[in-house]
Amino acid sequence: MDELIDAAREIRANAHVPYSEYAVGAALETADGEVFVGCNLENANFSNSLHAEEVAIAEAVKAGHRDFSRLAVSSDRQDGVTPCGMCRQTLTEFCDDDLVVYCDLGDEDGAPSVREYALGELLPDTITQETLE
Repeated sequence: MDELIDAAREIRANAHVPYSEYAVGAALETADGEVFVGCNLENANFSNSLHAEEVAIAEAVKAGHRDFSRLAVSSDRQDGVTPCGMCRQTLTEFCDDDLVVYCDLGDEDGAPSVREYALGELLPDTITQETLE
């Protein structure tokens, strides 16, 4: 978990956040252990902004991955930020309800402190392909 949190913390330095000044980094681990990272990219037309989780999953899917095991999310405030509703829905397109989500609370005794969720806990009864059939 520490390495995944570290990757999310590191990438958030690349965030483009001139409006909210709220940098977020995400690190998504594939089932085979590869890690893809993303940071938020704001746009003056707020609706065109990209969230860190979206960028990470897009990078992973672009590289051919479809199976994921864990996600770490970290804001520059280390306030335990969770993926927003839109990102949760995007994650459910590719991830099972048991995807582990680590939310960064900063360091405690020299090690990352997190709040841990399962994706299904964050977004119960989600819209899935089966819902639309």
